[in-house]
Amino acid sequence: MVFVLNRNKKPLTPCHPAKARILLKAGKATIHKKYPFTIRLKELKSDDVKYDFTPKIDYGSRYTGLTILKNNRDVVWLAQINHRADIKKKLDDRRNFRRRRRSQNLRYRKPRFDNRKKTKGWLPPSLQSRVDNIQSWIRKLMKLIPISSITYENIKFDTQLMETPEIEGVEYQQGTLQGYEVREYLLEKFQRTCVYCGRQDVQLEVEHIVPRSRGGSNRVSNLTIACHDCNQNKGNMTADEYGYPRVHEKAKKPLKDTTIVNSTRWRVFEVLKDTKLPVECGTGALTKMNRIKLNLPKDHHFDACCVGKSTLDELKFKTNSVLHIHAKGRGSYKRCKLDKYGFPRKPAPRIKYIFSFQSGDIIKAVVPKGKYKGIWKGAVACRSSGSFDIKNGAKRIAQGINHKYLELVQRFDGYTYQLDRLNLNPDIKTDGRNSSLC
Repeated sequence: MVFVLNRNKKPLTPCHPAKARILLKAGKATIHKKYPFTIRLKELKSDDVKYDFTPKIDYGSRYTGLTILKNNRDVVWLAQINHRADIKKKLDDRRNFRRRRRSQNLRYRKPRFDNRKKTKGWLPPSLQSRVDNIQSWIRKLMKLIPISSITYENIKFDTQLMETPEIEGVEYQQGTLQGYEVREYLLEKFQRTCVYCGRQDVQLEVEHIVPRSRGGSNRVSNLTIACHDCNQNKGNMTADEYGYPRVHEKAKKPLKDTTIVNSTRWRVFEVLKDTKLPVECGTGALTKMNRIKLNLPKDHHFDACCVGKSTLDELKFKTNSVLHIHAKGRGSYKRCKLDKYGFPRKPAPRIKYIFSFQSGDIIKAVVPKGKYKGIWKGAVACRSSGSFDIKNGAKRIAQGINHKYLELVQRFDGYTYQLDRLNLNPDIKTDGRNSSLC
């Protein structure tokens, strides 16, 4: 389905793509937005909304499924948000670069202690980013389609029960470390023996199975006991890379993703309530039951269709594509670009727009001659010289294209988009030839 706006940008009832093509060809409408595809009528048409449109949200730490249902029966739009996973690493890099400047007599910034207070309800930037993505897209959809209510999967994970399904009674209430300190618990768990070389009667150290620098956590399930020599020789490797997969196999599955959802689920609910629309909450078990009943594949956008008690026994899919939305952020605060060691590589541009384009804009280029002669579509990477590159995802498909051959399709909004064909059969894998990434 295609989103429709009237001349005053008021959302109307979506239409079929065939009708949208007729309106565009007749000159009665113009393209308002490429992703998600939206047309704007050139006449002031006041369409009385006869249907109830409900967005459903299947919230996850890495991916969030979005869908819009008409009268809770017809699926008119499917999408999946890919959240950013690099925020913590970038913050850690920035902290390390700053410490190096302060300790090696380089450009010095005096520490400030009047900006260390955290407001009530503060979330780390990596978690706040996920909440902001959902808030941003609900606001976008409210401008594109008349929404009557919102359905949201508000799920809580029991991390202790996920680690030890058979735990019960007093042991469940007291937890893993009841009566122990971490070091004593690990010494008893591994019989005061180095898990790598098997030595005993030596000084043992607490060691991370997956190192902190590789994304490992301080959870007890990621800790073990090793002698000093093995700890130093292992360095930055995981236990599997060090040649001891049995230690890695004993480690329980990391629960980082479930902790993220537990920490932010109510903040997402508050964001949805701020829209002043009715919000229905569903559980994970109910979503799974509805998905099995409807015989749908396990995927985030299909899970979103099954959220809440309002899910009917039959759904009709009025769309044949899924929009994958990748969160990228809106640039950087760095005054210069750095190499992988943190040394300045070149100064950052002082202006945001170069020849009326900015990096990330979706463009169409008609190149009349040269190596890249032809028509190119994708995201632009700008240079101050006016010689731009065109990217399709992370791959550069055309380089050194003069800016005068470019035509703007859609401004960069902090996201990149990939349109894939809908696959209702889990046994058939799509090859991506019918997808576009910008």
